[in-house]
Amino acid sequence: MTTILKLRRLLLLLLATLALSIPTFAQQDETRGAPAEPTDAAETRAQIAAIEKLLPTFPDRAAALFVLAAAHQHLGESRDAMKLLGECLALSEGFDPSGGPEFAALHSDKEFSKLIEKVHRDFPVVAQARLALVTEEKNLIPEGLAWDSNRKIFYLSSLAQKKIVQITPDSHASDFVPANRDRLLPVLGIRLDPTDSSIWANTEDDRGNAELLHYSPDAKLLGRFSLDDRAKHGFNDLVVRSSGEVVLTDSLNNCAYRFDPAKKTFALLPVHRELIYPNGIALASDDKTLFVADALGVLSIDLQTLSSHDINPGPHSTLAGADGLYWYNGSLIAVQNGIGSSRIAAFKLSAGNTRVAKTTVLENRSAFTSLPTTGAIRGSDFYFISNSHLDNLNDGKILDVTQLEPVRIAVVHLP
Repeated sequence: MTTILKLRRLLLLLLATLALSIPTFAQQDETRGAPAEPTDAAETRAQIAAIEKLLPTFPDRAAALFVLAAAHQHLGESRDAMKLLGECLALSEGFDPSGGPEFAALHSDKEFSKLIEKVHRDFPVVAQARLALVTEEKNLIPEGLAWDSNRKIFYLSSLAQKKIVQITPDSHASDFVPANRDRLLPVLGIRLDPTDSSIWANTEDDRGNAELLHYSPDAKLLGRFSLDDRAKHGFNDLVVRSSGEVVLTDSLNNCAYRFDPAKKTFALLPVHRELIYPNGIALASDDKTLFVADALGVLSIDLQTLSSHDINPGPHSTLAGADGLYWYNGSLIAVQNGIGSSRIAAFKLSAGNTRVAKTTVLENRSAFTSLPTTGAIRGSDFYFISNSHLDNLNDGKILDVTQLEPVRIAVVHLP
């Protein structure tokens, strides 16, 4: 995957690159002149304009301010970024810019440090999870996780090894789909078909190639599907309806698709606003209410009427930056790794899914939130990948093998 796409996966932002070193305030004020703009400056400024247009009526003002701050910092405009961060953090929603690389150049700034101190007072460490599963393999760089209640087994997808692993509840791991079989691209989201326990998985690479794969419970490849439109796609996460229809997010093309397995066709899912890196996706128990997460929040979509709206997170809460997203007894369970420091949170929704009635932070700035991505619900427990090592993968290659650890899957009880 490209450097930009990797950070999209980590931060749910279109706006950051590891290669770019953002100058500090003092460096920008030196007489040698302003730093050169990044190569994607025009795209970034267009996104700034789009979010500024959305800002006056958007239900989560802090989320928009956070993304705008990241965009300005990406352009080297640290003063603007600090101003926006100050406004964002004053709303006290849980954003913590100390936990990601997009604001790394600000860490030595005293004003930035004061902001972070307040964030950490308002949102302290929450450590309720425990270690549940561990893999012997260190080089998986996992992305997706699914639970098969029939086989009593977890499925874990691998970006680096381009395979799917199966893990028993006592941590015995083996290959479900081995590497170098079926010409797999890096594997991302993975879900079970509720009708027959077959497995659907998204794959994509750094060149914008993407496929939706379908496997039988005994690992036979039943089909592989892609869009033949010459556009670049980044199939990310997915859900499977009782009819067999698959709905998936395309993070690179900023949209979502409905896939009809009978016709083998993709159809664009219309929504009321532009999506910014759509990622996590969940399906309510009524099988018709869909939730799509992007950098700014979560949209509720009626798959019958195709009406959609942004869910209002309420005061001191945010739905932004959810990588993994799941439905549980009227709540959304989110792995939020796009709000700076990562956290796991449960959001109880109101009738009609218009707003969040209650927010419960389940895990925050603990040993199990170094870089979580996705998870799976087993009974009343939420299992999640706690140390994906996504920041150690670039262009499909592991950067430093000495930094790898066994994959740890943690579990936390759901409220």
